[in-house]
Amino acid sequence: MSVQPPTLPIAEVIPAVRAALAAHPLVVLQAPPGAGKSTALPLELLHEDWLAGQSVIVLQPRRVAARAVASRLAEGLNEAVGQTVGYRVRFESRVSAQTRLEVVTEGILTRRLQRDPELSGVGLVILDEFHERSLNADLALALLREVQGALRDDLRVLVMSATLDPDLPARLNAPLVESAGRAYPVEVRYLPTDPVGRVEDTVSRQVRQALAEEEGDVLAFLPGVREIRGAAAQLADTGALVLPLYGDLSVREQRRALLPDPKGQRKVVLATSIAETSLTIDGVRVVVDGGQSRTQAFDPATGLTRMVTGRVPRDSAAQRAGRAGRTAPGVAYRLWSERTQPLLPPTRPPEVLEADLAPLVLELAAWGTPDPADLAWLDAPPAPRVQTARALLRGLNALDSAGRVTPEGQRLLEFPTHPRLAHLLTGGAQARLGPLAADLAALLEERDPLPPGSGADLTERVAALRFWRAGRGGRGDVAVLERVERLSRQWRSLLELRADNTEADPYDLGGLIALAYPERLALAREAGPGGVRGRFLLAGGQGVALPEGDALAGAPALAVAHLDSRTVNPGNAEGRIYLAAPLAEATLDARAQWTEAVRWDARTGTLLAQRERRVGALILETRPLKDVPAELRVEALAGAIRAEGLHLLNFGREAESLRARVQSLRYWQPDGDWPALSAPALLDTLEDWLGPFLGTARTRDDLGRINLLPALQALLPWPLPQQLEDLAPTHVTVPSGSRIRLEYRTDGSPPILAVRLQEVFGLADTPAVNAGRTPVLLHLLSPAGRPVQVTQDLRSFWNSSYFEVRKDLRGRYPKHAWPDDPWTHAPIKGTRRRGG
Repeated sequence: MSVQPPTLPIAEVIPAVRAALAAHPLVVLQAPPGAGKSTALPLELLHEDWLAGQSVIVLQPRRVAARAVASRLAEGLNEAVGQTVGYRVRFESRVSAQTRLEVVTEGILTRRLQRDPELSGVGLVILDEFHERSLNADLALALLREVQGALRDDLRVLVMSATLDPDLPARLNAPLVESAGRAYPVEVRYLPTDPVGRVEDTVSRQVRQALAEEEGDVLAFLPGVREIRGAAAQLADTGALVLPLYGDLSVREQRRALLPDPKGQRKVVLATSIAETSLTIDGVRVVVDGGQSRTQAFDPATGLTRMVTGRVPRDSAAQRAGRAGRTAPGVAYRLWSERTQPLLPPTRPPEVLEADLAPLVLELAAWGTPDPADLAWLDAPPAPRVQTARALLRGLNALDSAGRVTPEGQRLLEFPTHPRLAHLLTGGAQARLGPLAADLAALLEERDPLPPGSGADLTERVAALRFWRAGRGGRGDVAVLERVERLSRQWRSLLELRADNTEADPYDLGGLIALAYPERLALAREAGPGGVRGRFLLAGGQGVALPEGDALAGAPALAVAHLDSRTVNPGNAEGRIYLAAPLAEATLDARAQWTEAVRWDARTGTLLAQRERRVGALILETRPLKDVPAELRVEALAGAIRAEGLHLLNFGREAESLRARVQSLRYWQPDGDWPALSAPALLDTLEDWLGPFLGTARTRDDLGRINLLPALQALLPWPLPQQLEDLAPTHVTVPSGSRIRLEYRTDGSPPILAVRLQEVFGLADTPAVNAGRTPVLLHLLSPAGRPVQVTQDLRSFWNSSYFEVRKDLRGRYPKHAWPDDPWTHAPIKGTRRRGG
């Protein structure tokens, strides 16, 4: 069956795609923008023999694209959406019993796999725009590969995009089919130099030029809604129809941007990255690429996600330029210099390496794979981020201690949102606050309906929503309030609840936020410089602050919903609170636990021991701890030594000598059993070797008084102590009868024997340690104790250098022996003259 014009570039490779899918369970297709891979190829595959009447699922990363692609596919069949071709996105579907080709967003496929791992009735899954490497796309591919290997060897998967990692086919062990052509040529133009200033200003200037010099509609890419509004205001007088396109718009407004103007007016579509892929905007002949995009960046150390604006990678720039060649030849203006182009990153990092992994970890636990390493990933989720996600999910009661999904976790998966907000909804319903939980969850997912400077209190947002919903007016962005209410209605439907327009209790809001963000409960801290209030400490340990003058600044406790790690003021290390509600003391009390805390106070150099009633890092009450558990004492003191360094301990001469002797033997006998006594090794094992000798130490002075020699000796099991004395003795007896200490060094160099020259008369061979294998380094001293010769060859010294030394020193030290024949002269301890 052929349902698309044969002139589409994808037509050339459709036979190759058919053959590859007939022979292989997994195939990779690369085709440039405009080739028809999204809107033509799925229909061409619908009646393949290997499908045998089964259905096709096409994954799209965005809801706007899913609806648009379904419409294009349905047009190819001269049908309405919902017949042969349908779509499913969050809270919306248009399918029927006739539907055999469903375009879905990625989370929808994951839900279906969880309910039906065999994907009964599905013969082909197409992962479109895979170059974006979204978290859900990587998860879907990993689950589909497991399904293919364990349950459905007849299931086909087609991975496709305009730009792909060249190593992807080999990594998937899959054949590659490439389509070289595009629908129409696109001329790419650069600026002479990189622009300076706001991106919306640069984009607006270029759009004006394009409207004057080029034909057709214009699609301009900007990083976010704020920049889109700024550019729209500057272009209002151009005579063109200026339309926004971003994810938060209503379906009606999105369709208005995608379809030709009914009156034939020229359009300028100002879009975010949502328009990069899978969308054909009829009439667009010109693309103006501002060169920036806004993405989420998750910091596992703080558990915070913030929006980051940065340069687009080269593959995204290629996708954007391709929008100009979908229906006719086009022009793409890149608002950076051609010299900058090769300096752009080739791609964005896969989202799985940078994102909040809590949703993924919960999905895997429900799939029966608590350990992500058990699946075949293109890029495995980083272990530290997995641990962060598990900790959060345990706090939400979604996972047990072994990482298995709990009944509450299964319940959370029924809500198509982040587990945090799902927990807020389920917990709110249990507390008979379901309507308020629905309103709050919707407000937290959507943009703030109140204008900047409205303060952080979420109570004001709930009031604005409920006033508007009750038809009583009020303040707020009506378009945002409409979206919030639409989402709240969906949550109320799932919870089987009706709307509530009564005044909300601020402390109820704080309690609900605590369900979603348990680590963001906050206690007020002391005022900052100038008595400024509004500084708080989170249960997670981070310092945060409200903007100066915020109405919540005097609250003793808050539950914080939205914040980021950017500082409130320059030079201030505290993160900024955007949305919060006051927190009742009872909510904190219900979460508090008594713990025994023993920690080192670096300021006073003492060990603090107390019982603390706390919620995470928040200490609500303290009591002295009289009997300090030994393990806590050792842990705290070891932590202090690691933080401040081994100089807190006084090793003394004998202990340092022992360390140097053992370290020397480790160098000389690398295959031996000598323990490591270097500073890093001792710091790593403090609890083991020092713990039993800490006694009742509580201060820096106490630590400095500990005799470390027995502690180090205990590290030498039998027979090492005797071997140490034999191989690395502390002293050497010289011919005069003196017992001289050897100075060992930790770098493996020979030990030093510093001895007065007169005490070794007659000694021919240099003393040696390490069973005679390592001659000592002799420092032969003058009567005043100053080195006159350094040697490991005493015999050679007596035969040669001695006479130069004798000539130089005997006049200065006439009371000491300087014999003509040092071989036969008796060694001397003191100053008795023995001739010469």
